[in-house]
Amino acid sequence: MAAAADTKLRTLEDMRFDNTFVRELPGDKETSNLLRQVEDALYSLVEDALYSLVQPTPTGSEPTTVAYSRDVAGLLDLDPAECERPEFAMVMSGAAPLPGSQSYAQCYGGHQFGSWAGQLGDGRAITLGEVVNSQGQRWELQLKGAGKTPYSRRADGRAVMRSSIREYVASEAMEALGVPTTRALCCISTGDGVYRDMFYNGNVKIEPGAVVCRVAPSFVRFGTFQLPVSRGGMQVGLVKLVADYVIRHHYPHLMEVPEVPEGSARYAAWLREVVERTGRLAGLWQGLGFVHGVLNTDNMSILGLTIDYGPYGFMDRSVRRVMNGVKVSA
Repeated sequence: MAAAADTKLRTLEDMRFDNTFVRELPGDKETSNLLRQVEDALYSLVEDALYSLVQPTPTGSEPTTVAYSRDVAGLLDLDPAECERPEFAMVMSGAAPLPGSQSYAQCYGGHQFGSWAGQLGDGRAITLGEVVNSQGQRWELQLKGAGKTPYSRRADGRAVMRSSIREYVASEAMEALGVPTTRALCCISTGDGVYRDMFYNGNVKIEPGAVVCRVAPSFVRFGTFQLPVSRGGMQVGLVKLVADYVIRHHYPHLMEVPEVPEGSARYAAWLREVVERTGRLAGLWQGLGFVHGVLNTDNMSILGLTIDYGPYGFMDRSVRRVMNGVKVSA
């Protein structure tokens, strides 16, 4: 939904940030951008933490704006004319700071293709912060491809143009099709080259680098809750902290559910709604023939959004088959 006609549109410098994730949740106490295991945190900053504070890494080349969404700019109360400024490409590629932002990478784990993978985290995604628009809606801005984080493992933290365009187009197409999804504000060419083996056959080539600015109310995932549980001990307390945070900011209607005994009714109601949203999302995917490609728990949104467009695809046709006496489509 774009900004209302009477909404005062803002410049890049005037966007209203309110960074609750880093203000209300524990972060990694280590501030260096080095690969590491992060515990007791929800973001990097990574022990006893849910995130790590980290700055995007400029490429040293001059970025340019390839495309931007006027609709998504409207969600942020951002004047679309701002997206034409050279400074816009600088900010959205991670080459220049955005006033009011407080950038970080989230810490989470996940089951990948049936196996527990341990700590994963935002390996090439860096959240700039949370913008609050004139309607009180909260939107996180996240740069995908803006450099390494403490969770990058053996990767370079970068993204190439072909995959960035795919994510930009798919995000906005799914929104137009009525499917809950993260959005994309823009696709930026970094002007730098990135080494990639496109077909995983040993034929490495330099491809044009890019950054996508993803936008969503929250990028908390199923894996955000799984990692502290897997580590046990005092880490388990992070589950309640992040659950209360998500309910407070993204399921506020559940705050009216009685909190006794110890909030069990509220958490049960929340879990039920997460399951319903996720099931509804999967049904919409099936109706369109959408195949996520990497539907692991680190890529599943706690808000029931389509998130992390990687090797996704759309089935060209449906083939009816019978499995165990039940008709299915494939």
